[in-house]
Amino acid sequence: MKKFTKTTLAVVTGFTLCMSANAMAQTELTSEVQKESYSIGASLGKYISGQIYNQTELGAEVNVDLVIEGVVDALKDNPRFSDEEILTYLNQRAEQLNTAREAAEAKLALESLTAGNEYLAENKKKEGVKETASGLQYEVISEGEGRKPDPQDVVTVHYKGSLIDGTEFDSTYERNEPNRFALMSVIEGWQEGIPLMNEGSTYKLSIPAALAYGDKQVGIIPPGSVLVFEVELVKVEAPGQNSHGMGLSGMGMGGMMGGGH
Repeated sequence: MKKFTKTTLAVVTGFTLCMSANAMAQTELTSEVQKESYSIGASLGKYISGQIYNQTELGAEVNVDLVIEGVVDALKDNPRFSDEEILTYLNQRAEQLNTAREAAEAKLALESLTAGNEYLAENKKKEGVKETASGLQYEVISEGEGRKPDPQDVVTVHYKGSLIDGTEFDSTYERNEPNRFALMSVIEGWQEGIPLMNEGSTYKLSIPAALAYGDKQVGIIPPGSVLVFEVELVKVEAPGQNSHGMGLSGMGMGGMMGGGH
């Protein structure tokens, strides 16, 4: 089966549209109505192109000629199928795509988990890296002199998070704003790792998937991923302390808030 890229799909779709329109010359767009009307079509075309690309990425076959024919027939209010038949065929396609998506995610999760286990096995051999009973690995970059947080405390941290290949998915340093949150509200790897730190410390945490998001995809983080963080514990507060001040914040991209299970 031929696989489309976004670029080739745009070329193929554009060529087919041109042929379907009998190679009509481009209309000169002079009035605001013409420009707005064209923009409606361009927006619709981009949406359809994106849908086709997403489906072919999952291995589904799409006949672009018939997609365009269906759009034209619908615009003419003369579709070949009834609304009920169209819904039936779309639901049928949706089931196929869901099955393909689940298989792709399972494959990706297994690949990520395997790579993550290899990374953790090598990382714990490095000087200065310690591993807890749960499999969390940590390394002291600098040690502070403040107190360690209790599980119920509120903490303020600066951090940057990356995948094991170095891809950075979040950073408070980039936003130039630390995050403040209840320790019990974040992923298990943070709930265990941050209490190891004294206030003012910076640690590197390597968090197994089981202590992060498990087999869930979160943003650009693939399922089954080991997460690597450089975390600076800026401040520790008892619950309710300074509650009239700065409110609790999220952790970027939906961030580390909430468990992975």
